[in-house]
Amino acid sequence: MADRHNRDIDRPRAPLPEPLPVATVDSHAHMEIITDTAPDSQEVADIINEAKSVNVDRIVQVGYSAKQSKWCVAAAEKWNTSVLAAVALHPNEAPVIADIEADWAVIAKLAEHPRVRAIGETGLDYFRTPPELRGRQQESFKWHIELAKKTKKALVIHDRDSHDDVLSVLLEVGAPEKTIFHCFSGDVAMAKTCIERGYTLSFAGTLTFKNAPGLREALKLVPIDQLLVETDSPFLAPMPHRGAGNTPAQIATIVRAMATERKSDLGELAFALSKNAERIFGSFAP
Repeated sequence: MADRHNRDIDRPRAPLPEPLPVATVDSHAHMEIITDTAPDSQEVADIINEAKSVNVDRIVQVGYSAKQSKWCVAAAEKWNTSVLAAVALHPNEAPVIADIEADWAVIAKLAEHPRVRAIGETGLDYFRTPPELRGRQQESFKWHIELAKKTKKALVIHDRDSHDDVLSVLLEVGAPEKTIFHCFSGDVAMAKTCIERGYTLSFAGTLTFKNAPGLREALKLVPIDQLLVETDSPFLAPMPHRGAGNTPAQIATIVRAMATERKSDLGELAFALSKNAERIFGSFAP
């Protein structure tokens, strides 16, 4: 994870888009990677304020390690009208941690915090994890699923090159009531399966990429109440700024692309996405 993150810190950021007509939510961001600073820093304040300037006024700050999940909770405490937290061990972290039970204990404790509203990002990633380590990755995924059910919080799933196994594990152990596929990357068939099972699909800037026609077709199928939007910033800046540094402000660009594909009114879509986020994660108010 660290090498990938370091490559993204220094990228020039995409320019600010036009504001949305209605305020909405970035349901998945990593602000600490954008800034490489403390959660109460001016740099983080600037990211939040830039997002607000384009009517993206709430952000879910998502965890991927024990240490970074603490950062998420601290950010949610500091920016307590704008930020909520999710905490977890990323599937690429889980197989290489020396003492995974110790890190699980940290995540379980953080999950008790009132501003932690989701367990994630967890899941499976077969792109970077070799076959001999995937059993441990699956074990960690199951542990996080049980934590989400125990705490009655949403589950945020990272799924890369592992669609069948992610769906199988969810059936095997039972999915939480609120299950989100972060940065949905499946095809139309997978989208139909997720929709039938009541999962929520969150779309990122990838839907704007030229090589993602299947993703755009999947987007059109999702019932409005099973839909979220995210940046996964600083990764996956939407077109026409692919390769630039991403920030929560780019939600405005992604929602516009979603509205075009779904033939939806922009304001109505932004409002529905905001309503969905608050139903799943709860109020951002302190």
